[in-house]
Amino acid sequence: MTRSDFHAFLCQHRLAVLSTVRDGAPQAALVGIAVTDSLEIMFDTVAGSRKCANLLADPRVALVAGWDYGQTVQVEGTADLIARKELAAYKEIYFAVWPDGRERERWPDIAYVRVRPRWLRFSDYGMAPPRIEELTLR
Repeated sequence: MTRSDFHAFLCQHRLAVLSTVRDGAPQAALVGIAVTDSLEIMFDTVAGSRKCANLLADPRVALVAGWDYGQTVQVEGTADLIARKELAAYKEIYFAVWPDGRERERWPDIAYVRVRPRWLRFSDYGMAPPRIEELTLR
């Protein structure tokens, strides 16, 4: 699969399971995602949430999107809070997928997170043998 194929697959899915680590223990949460042209994955969250605290303490994250028709994309990368100077452009991408995000934008403790993938794996278990393809980004 090409980078463009991974982008198209991720854009077809609005939800992903995010995994973070805190004190050596994994924690998972369902998040609503949007994807940039450069394969960055973003979501909003409450700044006081466990996932936000976890990624600030350890920016390594994993996500899984898909799971319908036996197809998924796994993502490993690093996460950060989007800086104010970059935020307007990212919000437009996010709000195009999640229009209700404009309501959450008014919350005093809303935060916007960006995941920069380093490794992606597409798996299609709906065929035999399964199709599995990886992409490593720098």
